[in-house]
Amino acid sequence: MDTSENLIDKFRRKSYKITPQRLGIFKILEGNLHHPSAEDIFEKIKKTYPTISFTTVYKTLDILERMGEILKITIDDERKHYDPNTETHHHIICLECNKISDVDADSVSPQLPDEILEEFTPVRYHVSFYGTCKNCLSRQ
Repeated sequence: MDTSENLIDKFRRKSYKITPQRLGIFKILEGNLHHPSAEDIFEKIKKTYPTISFTTVYKTLDILERMGEILKITIDDERKHYDPNTETHHHIICLECNKISDVDADSVSPQLPDEILEEFTPVRYHVSFYGTCKNCLSRQ
């Protein structure tokens, strides 16, 4: 994700309003390596802006995703997390606690079948691994 200052310029160029709440969302995401959910971001920003609505958070995240500034990681239909790192990389997700960790793109090299490559030209890819993290395993 770009810096908060650059996002302000990008939002203004697209005629989106810059509000203190949106700026707060930008700052929460900037450099965040924890893949927060919309709910996580809402809980954090509510401490500074108690009247903020969840809709404001969700709409801002949707705009950032459409602009290519964040990635949406879908664990299942009800659990979506956001990643400000838009460089090619992958994820491993704990099925118990939903912890998400990054996996370096160089450590995963997909080989697509020729019949797929004849029909499609891939421009990007993302791989998700699912398992149980060390902390959850030790609690079992």
